[in-house]
Amino acid sequence: MKNQVFILMLILGCGFVKAQETEGATIKMEITNIENAEGQMLIGLYDSEGNWLNKTFKGIFGKIKNGRCTAEFNNVSDGTYAISVFHDENNNGELDTNFMGIPKEDTGASNNAPANFGPPEWEDAKFEVKGKTIKQTIKL
Repeated sequence: MKNQVFILMLILGCGFVKAQETEGATIKMEITNIENAEGQMLIGLYDSEGNWLNKTFKGIFGKIKNGRCTAEFNNVSDGTYAISVFHDENNNGELDTNFMGIPKEDTGASNNAPANFGPPEWEDAKFEVKGKTIKQTIKL
């Protein structure tokens, strides 16, 4: 009888034990210098130099308010990442460019990596994530 009570308590007790959840880091972004509130911000997180500006690891949309946009990526594993953003003023989901490929819509990157005569370089935009909250302020 003691064994049956013990087993019953063990089974019932297991329902109240919560498995320890492992969460990754959070990357918090503030995008500033947004000229108008038209459209939305498209924000891409990239996880390698080979994927930089070609294939996002994670992507989100951000709302614009008072010339700023705040957004975050949650549960990000430790590693090297870079962020690219653009102000999709006409909500078409694409970065509009002129006939020479120069963006018509404002863009930015993590670490405020410069876009001199082309897109920002991975080396300038990359940053390390190591299990804590990372903050990036990106000026368009």
